[in-house]
Amino acid sequence: MTSSSLLRTPLYDRILDLKPRMTEFGGWSMPIQFTGLVQEHQAVRQVAGLFDVSHMAKFVLRGTQVMQQLDRLVPTDLSTLKAGQAQYTVLLNETGGILDDLIIYPQGTIGGEEVVIIIANAATTAKDKAWLETHLIDTQPDCPVQLEDWSSSHLLLALQGPQAQTLLHPLVGADLSQIPRFGHQQVPCDLGPDQANIWVARTGYTGEDGFELMTTPETGLALWDALLEAGVAPCGLGARDTLRLEAAMGLYGQDMDETTTPLEAGLGWLVHLDRKGDFLGRERLLDQKENGVTRRLVGLEMDGRHIARHDYPVLHQGKTVGTVTSGSWSPTLQKAIGLAYVPPSLSTLEQGLMVEIRGKACPGQVVKRPFYKRP
Repeated sequence: MTSSSLLRTPLYDRILDLKPRMTEFGGWSMPIQFTGLVQEHQAVRQVAGLFDVSHMAKFVLRGTQVMQQLDRLVPTDLSTLKAGQAQYTVLLNETGGILDDLIIYPQGTIGGEEVVIIIANAATTAKDKAWLETHLIDTQPDCPVQLEDWSSSHLLLALQGPQAQTLLHPLVGADLSQIPRFGHQQVPCDLGPDQANIWVARTGYTGEDGFELMTTPETGLALWDALLEAGVAPCGLGARDTLRLEAAMGLYGQDMDETTTPLEAGLGWLVHLDRKGDFLGRERLLDQKENGVTRRLVGLEMDGRHIARHDYPVLHQGKTVGTVTSGSWSPTLQKAIGLAYVPPSLSTLEQGLMVEIRGKACPGQVVKRPFYKRP
């Protein structure tokens, strides 16, 4: 794919003005770093950083019994989820494999229709859209649902860090302290020529406090400018990856995919077999719950400075027993950390394992996740 054929977010020109290193990600042209990965990572951990995540899939579902119908597609019980709350979960296929991970944000009843916002991964936008249309629209003629794709039309920012609330508060007309973790609401904003409301969710992908902000491109551009002027550091995908890994947040396509189930991927807390009825993939998950899984995602901490990268073999007693899915140097912990799939018998804490790095077996051990937890 050539650079001219890549999709561009509404912030593309603003970002280029800052002269970042750019990369292709999910079909989009995105910044990988501005001032440097470590500086941006530390800015988020210590103050606040700002990410352009407008490439993420953004769907709006409208209709009757939307949440009830969504409940059939995920392993998580959505029946108690209220307007203004949010739920991280996974879309499953018929065999319990993970089609994508996403966050569901019910908006309540608007204009006589139930409205739900879904934020999912950029690389799976088309696949997710087709899956939702097939299973929510085509199969439910008595409960019509309409899907609006806001992926290209709306701007999405992630403001993350311990000072995120303090820095955002002067720019909006709402008390942000009243938005709980995994809560969301519309807030007024006077920025931009259209002065559109900003949809604010207290969610993120860094392990820090912070907000995800969705609005029109015009207001979003003004908000980007105002936050940078206030001293917030622009951050790229490089820091986003090291931050999420420290927080042990999985990356779709690496740490989970259609061949892995949530019970294998360390997401058993999303599976509510006893609290809900039938859903896609239930039979497979029930079997794994009763008989156990054959592999399990674990956290690895390497000895020394050897970094276990994606797809490196995991060894035990000289034999390949698993595969690294994500790995990096942790700027916060000053250690090499990673995630890997290994047999359940080798998934206990402090279990010694080796990772083959450039032909050499390098030692590490299984450790508790997340690697980092904010104070």
